[in-house]
Amino acid sequence: MGKLVSTIFVTLDGVYQAPGGPEEDTRGGFEHGGWSFTFGDDDFGRFVTEVFDRSTAFLLGRRTYDIFAAYWPKVTDPADPIASRLNDLPKYVVSSTLQAPEWSGTTVLGGDLAKEVQALKERTDGELQVHGSGALVRSLIDLRLLDTLHLVTFPVVLGSGHRLFLDGAVPTRFRHTGGRVTASGVSIQTYDLAGDPEYGSYELPENA
Repeated sequence: MGKLVSTIFVTLDGVYQAPGGPEEDTRGGFEHGGWSFTFGDDDFGRFVTEVFDRSTAFLLGRRTYDIFAAYWPKVTDPADPIASRLNDLPKYVVSSTLQAPEWSGTTVLGGDLAKEVQALKERTDGELQVHGSGALVRSLIDLRLLDTLHLVTFPVVLGSGHRLFLDGAVPTRFRHTGGRVTASGVSIQTYDLAGDPEYGSYELPENA
């Protein structure tokens, strides 16, 4: 049984849209693309390399897949720790419209998301990784299919853009399993899904 692990970059106000460049995702007239770039120090680079070193397959939403497919096949250095994994390992993309993907090693998942991802986890050894793909991550959490979330929070507020968690999300509790802060102030925190929230009260007992 594989472990489904998400790594996603967000701002302090929860925006995940277009962290990598100005033209990456301009939906809604988004003008802040590339907001993660200036924080990419050695600490951050080590974390990213560590994550990709554990990958055995990738599960991506259609938008992130298209962004990756336009860039990473052109990076042919076998020593590149990201390109070598993305280009060589199996890739699964969730889409109802993609018919003939050109990126080698790609399989399209276009049926029942819960059934297909569960079956994929069962036949995968190691980490099945989701990168970016915010809408897909939300669905995987709501369906209780995601095992681990690396939430990488950058010290910037944008005030607009697509946010990771929206009103109407299924209430979910997480268990913190580790974390670090890079020299440039990026908070990298790891959480395992732990089921439904637990509730209580800070009110004093009646007989106190």
